[in-house]
Amino acid sequence: MNRPAQIVTALAAGAVFGLGLSLSGMLDPARVRGFLDVAGAWDPSLAFVLGGAVAVALAGMVLLRRMRRPAFDDGFHLPATSPIDRRLVLGSAIFGIGWGMAGFCPGPALASLSLGLAPVVLFVIAMLAGMTLHDRAWLRRTG
Repeated sequence: MNRPAQIVTALAAGAVFGLGLSLSGMLDPARVRGFLDVAGAWDPSLAFVLGGAVAVALAGMVLLRRMRRPAFDDGFHLPATSPIDRRLVLGSAIFGIGWGMAGFCPGPALASLSLGLAPVVLFVIAMLAGMTLHDRAWLRRTG
């Protein structure tokens, strides 16, 4: 396992992701809300961004299935399959409501920090506080 190579690769992937979000206009919450406003002035541009993301993910999964192991690790770290349960549905609903209200999800919010806008900073602080609160409450419940 080559830890420096893993870090550099992760940093490069994150930078490309952030650049892609910026170039596609997804750092603008108004564009995201426009996509979610299907009954009003719908902006379909996010559908093309999502379609591009699905295409890249599909290509990555095809490549992953052909590899015996990743380039910079001993093995793949894929999530275990889990059933759709109440926690997943509730979490998805909360995510979607927050995304619609704020116009941000975690990736674009972190990329938007580079803009230095107060609403973005407040959103990221609230997001991190919510994640921390969830983790502490979940750890307390599960042991």
